[in-house]
Amino acid sequence: MTCLRSATMIAVSCLILPCAAEDTINVAYSERPPYMVAMPGGMPSGLTGTPTVNAFKAAGIPVNWQNLPTNRQLLMIHDASALNCAVGWFWTAEREGFAKFTKPIYRDKDWMVLANAALAARGDTSLHQLLQRPETRIIVKDNYSYGTELDKLLAPRKATLAISTASAGKMVQSISKGVVDMMFISEDEGRYVMAHHPASETGNLRLLHFKDMPHGPERHIMCSKSVPDDVINRLNKAIAAK
Repeated sequence: MTCLRSATMIAVSCLILPCAAEDTINVAYSERPPYMVAMPGGMPSGLTGTPTVNAFKAAGIPVNWQNLPTNRQLLMIHDASALNCAVGWFWTAEREGFAKFTKPIYRDKDWMVLANAALAARGDTSLHQLLQRPETRIIVKDNYSYGTELDKLLAPRKATLAISTASAGKMVQSISKGVVDMMFISEDEGRYVMAHHPASETGNLRLLHFKDMPHGPERHIMCSKSVPDDVINRLNKAIAAK
């Protein structure tokens, strides 16, 4: 009788007040092979997509996957009133002011330069030399960081920056067509571009590595400040156990 009465009281209390349930986290990514590829169910796969999916599953955290441009993702993370995360972002001191970061989910291989054939033919032997040419046109992603080391190298440049909100694929096309000269790209992504993009593009592209190129940085799950520390800790535990 006592057990029945207790069960009844619990059931009634759930009707009066909502029972505690795990909050769903909105997790954003943008399709960018080989890092992230959208799957039929909406979740990402790839070098950073797969470990992120696995971490949320292992931590038992429900997710609403969203395929969004990077600037939209930044707006989500800036919203301190919502439970939002984004996949595969570099840590910077500025971002730490408005976001929380998990342990690394992936470390890039070395940075490379994806250039058109005309730039490659100049024969520059170092990144420093390349960046000191005013005629060098570098396309970079709007509101994007290339990691602390490469960001520092870009600061004193004489080269011209072309700021783009386009996808990585569109940026590659701009280089191939000669609209701009080059972009920075990880070895993983550079090899993918040369192997999978149309020959009409890659025929005018060259993948260059310079002796003074920095090593690839680590990529993280970046979350808004409203995401509880307990969620970050559970994700970190799942990432460490992979």
